[in-house]
Amino acid sequence: MFKALRFARLLPAFVLSSLLAVAGAAAGDAPAPKLGPDAVPLTADHAYLTRAPAPDYWAFSAFVKPQFTSSACSIAAVTGALNGLRGLPPQAEDTVTTQPQMLELVADPEWAKLSAEGGDGVTFDQLVAFTGKALTAAGMDGYRTETLKPAADDAATLDAVRALLAANEASADDALLLYFNQGVVTGDWDGPHVSVIGAYDAAADKVLILEVDQEWYIPYWTPTPVLLKAMLKPTSAEHGVLEGETGGLVHILR
Repeated sequence: MFKALRFARLLPAFVLSSLLAVAGAAAGDAPAPKLGPDAVPLTADHAYLTRAPAPDYWAFSAFVKPQFTSSACSIAAVTGALNGLRGLPPQAEDTVTTQPQMLELVADPEWAKLSAEGGDGVTFDQLVAFTGKALTAAGMDGYRTETLKPAADDAATLDAVRALLAANEASADDALLLYFNQGVVTGDWDGPHVSVIGAYDAAADKVLILEVDQEWYIPYWTPTPVLLKAMLKPTSAEHGVLEGETGGLVHILR
């Protein structure tokens, strides 16, 4: 989640509660659900994890941590993915790399600025570039990035997305970062966001997103066609320099 948070999230809790109470009483509206119809929380649907190896889920879920600022979803996703690829450090004195430590390691002032509280957040191309820099800084020689940036909501593009998801699901030797419009999936906040793909259930054609926006969400499933729509929706004008930005998948592999 990036800088232009929905207005409700910027209000102090007691002010928000009062406003919602007044608005609800006036309009007679029921509270909005946490997730819309296109997102199912992992707590409500974990059957796939009990019947399939799901290597990515077990490799990455423990390392995907909450973004440390409201604009830090990119560094949170990259840090979680790289930590998952490397696994738990072998020595007692070794730490699990945190998001601030990864920023220090990469030493790119632009990424630090974009990820700071109130920062603009990253474009898709910047996500790709910063991921490459993080791989180099972390000494992960042999790893590289490839991208799938959808341009159309059609059968051929959907097939390409499914093929990449299936290939990624085969092992935990690679990782997929997702740049998408979060609100298309959750039915709530409308804006660009980055997280990590946690699993792909090909039989049910649904994708598990390991959320870094953990102040608001836990991992959730969404249908693959919805995921494609979320990658294709352009960022609105309220997000400033990110206006018009669309998403895609960043594949980390070797």
